[in-house]
Amino acid sequence: MFLLKKIAFSQLFAINIFKNTAYSTNKLFLESRTNVAVKIMQQLMTQSEDYIPTILAVDDVPANLDILVEHFQNDKIHLTVALSGKDALLLANASPPDLILLDIMMPGMDGYEVCRHLKSNPHTKDIPIIFVTAMGDSENEEKGLALGAIDYITKPFVLPVLKARIRNYLELKRKTDLLAELSLLDGLTGAANRRYFDSMLDQEWNRCQRSFKPLSLIMIDVDHFKLYNDYYGHGMGDECLKKITKALRKTLKRPADLLARYGGEEFVVLLPEMNEKEAVNVAEKLCENVAGLLIPHKQSDTKSTVTISLGCASTTPKQDNTAEQLLKQADECLYAAKAQGRDKVVGCTNTNNKGSN
Repeated sequence: MFLLKKIAFSQLFAINIFKNTAYSTNKLFLESRTNVAVKIMQQLMTQSEDYIPTILAVDDVPANLDILVEHFQNDKIHLTVALSGKDALLLANASPPDLILLDIMMPGMDGYEVCRHLKSNPHTKDIPIIFVTAMGDSENEEKGLALGAIDYITKPFVLPVLKARIRNYLELKRKTDLLAELSLLDGLTGAANRRYFDSMLDQEWNRCQRSFKPLSLIMIDVDHFKLYNDYYGHGMGDECLKKITKALRKTLKRPADLLARYGGEEFVVLLPEMNEKEAVNVAEKLCENVAGLLIPHKQSDTKSTVTISLGCASTTPKQDNTAEQLLKQADECLYAAKAQGRDKVVGCTNTNNKGSN
């Protein structure tokens, strides 16, 4: 019981293995975008090797949990426990584990009901669940698997076999998570892709609407980028975009700020809980830092180096406005920045002049 008391009901916050991921810019400029994506995946895999997975064990019998604690304490995992289905749901929702070992026969809320709740919650539905139970008949096993569990192990279990299965499932989840993360990244620059941006815009819009907080967007376009590609070649164009991405990312300081590649040479920045004045200040820093790269651009009519134009729009989300309207407003500001000479920021109050490419 001593070991159990030391860790009972502890909440272990998952480590985000993708934060602050660095992507090397020293690649051959003729490298295909497929190879770039593969290398990003390899870097993510290497970094994830240091990640310590979390397992939540749920059982109403403390002695059963003591056995798990004793045999997993020297393994490279975090083990947290719950003595009831209700506590298990609270822990899983507060800090989703990588795997759940779930007993079935528990008072109040049995394992089947816990599994139903977990699988119906978008926040926890993808957590792998292994039923570990004394109910060994095929009917209950079928029921458990039908509810979404990945495995069904009967007691008394053989501990080395249980640990081997857990290792296999954790490795599978690690690779699945990496693939999911890669699907949300732009293969060339490593910034978030359009799909992830659309998802986060919708999420932050709804959150800011509930909390009556402002939401800002910055639309970014690389000035005269077609001329850059035509003159220097697409390989150099790709390297240029990667350098710009790195400069933009370094400028954003808050964890909630999101940089995404919107398409071609266009980027977008999502700034939750930031008003127009603050967003314009961020946009001006983005503009300055890209100009500070001093990337030569002999074909530009704006400067002899690569520059960007930025359109900034802000609003407080309400029932009578939409995220699409905010995007449109930021895009209008971007066109205005182009019309006014490029290499500048235009805020949402200056959208009367629409520029063109």
